[in-house]
Amino acid sequence: MEKLYYYLPLFGALGILFVFWKSAWVSKQDEGTDKMKKIAGHIAEGAMAFLKAQYKVLAIFVISIAILLALSANSETSSPLVALSFIIGAFCSGLAGFIGMRVATKANVRTTQAARTSLGKALEVAFAGGSVMGMGVVGLGVLGLSSLFIIYSNMFESIDQVLSVLTGFSFGASSIALFARVGGGIYTKAADVGADLVGKVEAGIPEDHPLNPATIADNVGDNVGDVAGMGADLFESYVGSIVGTMVLGAAFMTTTFMDEFNGLSAVLLPLVLAGVGIIMSFLGTFFVRVREGGNPQAALNKGEFISSFLMIVASWFIIKWMLPAEWWFQDPLYSWENPELGNHYTSTGIFIATVIGLVAGLLVGLVTEYYTGTHKKPVMTIARQSATGSATNIIAGLGVGMMSTAIPVILIAISIIGAFHFGGLYGIAIAAVGMLSNLGIQLAVDAYGPISDNAGGIAEMSELPKDVRSRTDKLDAVGNTTAAIGKGFAIASAALTALALFGAFMTTANLKTIDVSKANVMAGLFLGGMLPFVFSALAMNAVGKAAMFMIEEVRRQFANIPELKAALEVMRKNGEKPMEEWTESDRKTFQDADGKAEYGKCVEISTQGAIRQMVLPGLMAVIAPLIVAFTPGLGVESLGGMLAGVTVSGVLMAIFQSNAGGAWDNAKKMFEEGVEINGKKFFKGSEPHKAAVVGDTVGDPFKDTSGPSLNILLKLMSVIALVIAPMVMIEDKESSKVEEIKTKTEVIEKVETTRVEKP
Repeated sequence: MEKLYYYLPLFGALGILFVFWKSAWVSKQDEGTDKMKKIAGHIAEGAMAFLKAQYKVLAIFVISIAILLALSANSETSSPLVALSFIIGAFCSGLAGFIGMRVATKANVRTTQAARTSLGKALEVAFAGGSVMGMGVVGLGVLGLSSLFIIYSNMFESIDQVLSVLTGFSFGASSIALFARVGGGIYTKAADVGADLVGKVEAGIPEDHPLNPATIADNVGDNVGDVAGMGADLFESYVGSIVGTMVLGAAFMTTTFMDEFNGLSAVLLPLVLAGVGIIMSFLGTFFVRVREGGNPQAALNKGEFISSFLMIVASWFIIKWMLPAEWWFQDPLYSWENPELGNHYTSTGIFIATVIGLVAGLLVGLVTEYYTGTHKKPVMTIARQSATGSATNIIAGLGVGMMSTAIPVILIAISIIGAFHFGGLYGIAIAAVGMLSNLGIQLAVDAYGPISDNAGGIAEMSELPKDVRSRTDKLDAVGNTTAAIGKGFAIASAALTALALFGAFMTTANLKTIDVSKANVMAGLFLGGMLPFVFSALAMNAVGKAAMFMIEEVRRQFANIPELKAALEVMRKNGEKPMEEWTESDRKTFQDADGKAEYGKCVEISTQGAIRQMVLPGLMAVIAPLIVAFTPGLGVESLGGMLAGVTVSGVLMAIFQSNAGGAWDNAKKMFEEGVEINGKKFFKGSEPHKAAVVGDTVGDPFKDTSGPSLNILLKLMSVIALVIAPMVMIEDKESSKVEEIKTKTEVIEKVETTRVEKP
């Protein structure tokens, strides 16, 4: 039982084997026509070019931070090996994004080809591509953490030192995740804004039309932002929640905590739950099936809910097996004198806290779906207010985004109180682990979205029959919902993970309370509350700058490339008339423009813009906690206040921005099937639709750049605080006081005994 952790890497290895199996299966599927292969090749080439450029910059950052960590590590409480953990965490995070993107860019064209035959086959291919991303993330997370835990456990005697060194893995994952999310978000939105404003609004051509030079960059952006970016985001949430729970679990190792794992059961529990979650996610994938004419959303939900149910059942047996039936976790001030004053915990309570986390994640996702889903009241409100122009559309979207914060925050608050009631800070941490325990299938469902979106784009650019685009649109519509639910889920998990890391930081730094009546704590609170606003501003401005260059490039090509200019004029002249009814001359003019758009230049603009602009927001997140921690007059208590401020402000801003952007996006999409306003129906190309496009353009960086990146900001700052906690930990004055009182008591007792023996 004591050597249980030696078997944990096997769960991670199982996830990696699934990745190889599904990747090979996807590769064997038919790619379709030569034109489809060519377009898919452009997308894959652009995606890999971006990753290559991004990883070159990040390699410099990782090496620099690793050297600083090695030089500053305290040999008594930590070790220079924290730098090795940091490098491995960064590598695993980057590798997870690379694997996901590589398979996604293979699955997109194969999904398009599958859609030529049936909806069910197309869903199977798209979901298989997404499942590679999901299982790659959980497999690498469990394999990396458990392997390092085994190595460090054999090197260091103190479990606290083992876990202190292990926190570097979470720091590495968080760092890469932030840059991947910000960089990917800037890339995808710069391309999207350029393609929308110049292509759809100015030129009046459909989305993903081959004449639009930004369309390849737009499809590349779906992969770098929503596959690699989301994968890295949830990878670091996954790892952060496990590490935070392990640190808090180590505090239970007292005389009242009797188990069969040498006192390590609370430390190992999050790793075991994560490992079993891989198996449950694997089983859930077999239930995702749909027939022709069926509902893809129902199929995806079925797989996810079955996986969640199996995980709840498994959690009951795992927790009951590993943890003692009951124990007391005592405050050091009373531990030697009044054991009954400690907090009473039970294994049943820890199980309930785990279930609370899992259920809270699903509920926040469903609330997000309500505020961002088509045909739901919030989105209908935005669509109808588009009738009076862009201003009222934007006002309505902002209102929906702000209102959407209420229910998720109430759910998160209830889950925090409930989890704390049943398990204290450890309960909150294990709730985060429970929420992310079946991440494999949750991320598979999320990554399915951009693959379906790409499949629709390839169908449009390849000029395939309308029934093919109809099937891919059906998959894509579900993908928009799963993406919104995924973002809501990511925010909820970020809140609980940040709290788990915050609790671990307080434990490691001997910080008993955060007293807001102290000036330095209040100062830290305000600084933390301010950071999400500054961070969002930097991300939004970065998208604006990169989009400006993209818009200028697309306009230049439309004006200066004769074939494109002539084809656009022909399209305007024929309007909605089918191409079969065009004159021979017009058809030839349009066909002559095929392949004339310079896609590569737009891809290059997005890549360079994203790499340049991602550095400042990323560095701000890393440097801010260090400045506060080591500035005279601020210190560790101010850092605690800053973490509290950034968590509250960051969660609210993330929910607001993600939901507002999602609602704007779907309000625009509703015009594709028609929106009835005051008894009249409006479609694509109408004035209300143009207003909705403007609203969607404003919301794009909200939902795909700054909003999701805030999840990582607040977790990264908590991880950095945890890593530097051994360097800034305050002296445990209460423990010293206890020892002093205890010593005095022993002296008095000895004197009294001596007096009795020798009157």
